[in-house]
Amino acid sequence: MKLTGPFLFILATLMIDAVGVGIVFPIMPDLMDRVGAGSTAEGALWGGIMMSAYAAAMFLFGPIIGSLSDAFGRRPVLIAALATLTVDYVIMAMADTYWVLLIGRIIAGVAGATYITATAYISDIAKPTERGAAFGMIGAAFGIGFVLGPALGGIASGWHITAPFWIAAGLSAINVLFGIFILPESLDDKNRRPFGKRDLNPFGSIARALMISGLAVPIICIFVFEFANMVYVTLWAFWGREVFGWDGFAIGLSLSAYGILIAVVQAGLLPRLTRRFGDYRTLLIGMAAAIIGLVGFGFAGSIWAVAIILPIAALSDMAPPLLTAFAANRVGEDQQGLVQGVIASLTSVAAVAAPLVLTGVFEGFVNSDGIYLPGAPFLLAAVLIVAIVPLIWRLKPERAAVR
Repeated sequence: MKLTGPFLFILATLMIDAVGVGIVFPIMPDLMDRVGAGSTAEGALWGGIMMSAYAAAMFLFGPIIGSLSDAFGRRPVLIAALATLTVDYVIMAMADTYWVLLIGRIIAGVAGATYITATAYISDIAKPTERGAAFGMIGAAFGIGFVLGPALGGIASGWHITAPFWIAAGLSAINVLFGIFILPESLDDKNRRPFGKRDLNPFGSIARALMISGLAVPIICIFVFEFANMVYVTLWAFWGREVFGWDGFAIGLSLSAYGILIAVVQAGLLPRLTRRFGDYRTLLIGMAAAIIGLVGFGFAGSIWAVAIILPIAALSDMAPPLLTAFAANRVGEDQQGLVQGVIASLTSVAAVAAPLVLTGVFEGFVNSDGIYLPGAPFLLAAVLIVAIVPLIWRLKPERAAVR
């Protein structure tokens, strides 16, 4: 699709938002130390609980936020979400106990409308045939943000442990101002739908979405894929410290390298592959890369192995935007916010459960008297990806036409 002003603004907004999120990742182990969370393995568990609380809040409010944007427009919802994130980063910067950090993450989960509303915004302005590549550009914006975020977080943590949070708060505040003065509305009045009591029930919204013809398969695949993919967000810093003894700077550097690769894949490679092979075959490439990358990290024991596996793993990030495009193309314009909210909600369910499961597996294989295998969570994630391959097969265009 054409890189119009609104599209570029949404990408810039998401990139800055990703900087704010990624800036925190390298300091998670040190942050857990600061609030007295214990050893590396115990800190991973407490960090996983904090991430699960964030995801639980997003699960409850994701469909509500999406439906609100269907009723009142994308612009006001997006601005309100950005403003709330600014407050959240200030809370986390001032927190000196674990429970204050937890409250901050819950507030951020409630305001998790940034990605939901931005994705619905892209659905409004992109043609159905262009949505896969457009959603890939969203991933590229996040990739660039994660290049800058972790690197900046690693550097800023050398000044003070709370410095990354203050920087993230400033960036989010800039986003709010940009949204107020620059961002136009994308949803016409004729494409809006009323907001009712049933929209307040996340379970009802999910049930309605799953009953839409052809929508259940891509949504379930997104759920499982995101559950497996949470292994990177949840454990990369702790795994890197355990296996390689990485500090905050090294963790930030590795995440930045991964972010560069994601940006190259989603902004450069994904549009070319979809034009040449179509969305479905490109999705298969992403799924295969996900399995190879997870198995590789599961057994990686050297820096060279990580360097070889990272580009392969980056190819797996083509799968989520393509699955999202499959879902978006199955509903009308007045339901794009609902669908994106449901996807975010189910992704949040995965994000609630995955950190608890994966950090438990990590601690079990690190502190166990039996097999020592820090990469075990990556191997479990690979098994989950393999499990949804039969469902991916059902998305094949010829099979969809038959149904």
